[in-house]
Parts: sequence; structure tokens; C-alpha cells
Amino acid sequence: MSVRINDVAPDFTAESTAGTIHFHDWVGDGYAIIFSHPKDFTPVCTTEFGAVAQLVPEFAKRKTKVIGVSVDKVDEHLKWQRDIAAFAGADADFPIIDDTSLTVAKAYDMLPAEYYLPTEGRAPAHTASVRTVFIVGPDKKVRLTMAYPMSVGRNFAEILRALDAVQATDGVPIATPANWVPGQDVIVALSLNNEQAEAKFGPLDIKLPYLRFAKAPV
Repeated sequence: MSVRINDVAPDFTAESTAGTIHFHDWVGDGYAIIFSHPKDFTPVCTTEFGAVAQLVPEFAKRKTKVIGVSVDKVDEHLKWQRDIAAFAGADADFPIIDDTSLTVAKAYDMLPAEYYLPTEGRAPAHTASVRTVFIVGPDKKVRLTMAYPMSVGRNFAEILRALDAVQATDGVPIATPANWVPGQDVIVALSLNNEQAEAKFGPLDIKLPYLRFAKAPV
């Protein structure tokens, strides 16, 4: 069964490059991003994990932890981290989970439709489509999901932008328009009438009766 937005993110205990992870405890009172990839020492994944390594300070500013999931073992992850750092010029010092059992991949429905995977001789092709992203809130509920095919590297600048949008709208009666970035106006929820919206957010820019913009709350 797929993990949907507003589901409680499946909890798990797993070994990682940072030791034993109890996921919900590890998330704590901030946000977390969990993302999977097909296999260590593969080209696209190395570029992706390099991008994450470069963005770790930006995630930290947003009180967000990042954690990777792989079907390989911890000792392989530790070796691969050296390649990632050499490529990206930044240490991949976020945890990478050992998911050789596929426990996490199955709990989060990260596998492709035909998910039979041999335990020996596993190749990247066997885990095609295992390239997913989940943003988890402080209440351990899933806020956002993304899934990419094996051939398409993720845009982590977009994932950071999506995190900004999730955090900006979490528990606030606003939404973000297409292509929104921090600092731009937001859309006021229809649950507020004009008077209520102006009292809460200030002057409105009313484009249509159902499309009202306001300055983003600080």
C-alpha cells in the first residue's frame, strides 16, 4: 500500500552510516527528508548524493534532517561516501540506511511495480524506479512525496524549494502559487473571507474572487 500525504510516516529501526536509527526518534521535533536510490557506486546517484551533501547547510537552516536509503550495506556506504565527497567537494555526512532487507523500501512503497529483487548479484536495473522523496513533518506525518524513474536525476534545488513551501504553509491558511519561491506573495485560503484575510495578512491583491494574493507571513 502506498504512503500518502498526511499518513504517519512508517517508523523503522535500521543500521546506517551514523549508527542505529530509530526513525521517529531521529526526526525529533523538526522536519526530515528521506530519499532512496537504486544502488551505491552508480553515476546518477553519486551526483544526487553530492547535491544533497552541498545542501546540508541549507537543510540545517530549515531545521530539517536528511537521510538516504540504499539497498547496500553500511560498509559499502562508507566507501561510497568518499567518492561522493571527492565529486561534490562536500562531505556526505548525513546518514545512509542499510536496507538490504528492503524493509524501508517496502514500508514506503519505494519499489517499482515488479519489485522482485535477487539477494545475490543485484544490479541497478533490479531496483529501477527506486528514486523517491518524502518530506516528513514534526508530527511524523508525510507532507510531500516525489518519485522519479531510474534514468532521471532529481532536482534537489526543487526539493529545497518544495520544503520551503511546505514549511511556509504548514498550519497556516495559505497556499503557494506555481513556481513560488520564498519572498514572493502567497495565495490566501478560501476558508477566509476578504475581511478575515486582510485582518490576518494585510492588504490583498485580488486577481479573481477565488484567487487572492497577500504578502507571505514572516
